Amino acid sequence: MAGEPKRGSFRLAAYAVCIKDGRVLLAHHRSKNWTLPGGRVEHAEDPFDTVIREVAEETGCDAVVERLLGVDSRVIPTTVARAGVEHQNVGVFYQVRITGGRLRPEPNGETLESVWTPIPEVAGLRRSSLVDIGLALARTVPATGHVAPIAVGGLIQH
Repeated sequence: MAGEPKRGSFRLAAYAVCIKDGRVLLAHHRSKNWTLPGGRVEHAEDPFDTVIREVAEETGCDAVVERLLGVDSRVIPTTVARAGVEHQNVGVFYQVRITGGRLRPEPNGETLESVWTPIPEVAGLRRSSLVDIGLALARTVPATGHVAPIAVGGLIQH
């Protein structure tokens, strides 16, 4: 109908928070941003399975889920979202342990490289806010699985 607002977009995704020896595994996206390994949950796919698949696809490593860290839901306003429509992203964050494989670029994909990054160095990277959300969940392990809101404006750039 004329005059109805545009319907927003929605994405369900699963993300891996892999921390070992004070370093976090980050994926360098072809857009030049750093993020956590992870991605869209496909139709009829369990987010638990998604995160294992995404880690393998993006990093070349095998992984096991150790625990659910939390779920983050945020709405990106039309002024920031692509295509001028409000976008909601629901992210399921898992603590994941790498069990095998070798880091490599994603074949025919969007991840150029994956790197074990010292956590103190993360603050200086051009990164998705997903990195901060995942690290906050890993650091605090809230009983509710909910992290305090982190400003959404696209990327955190330094």
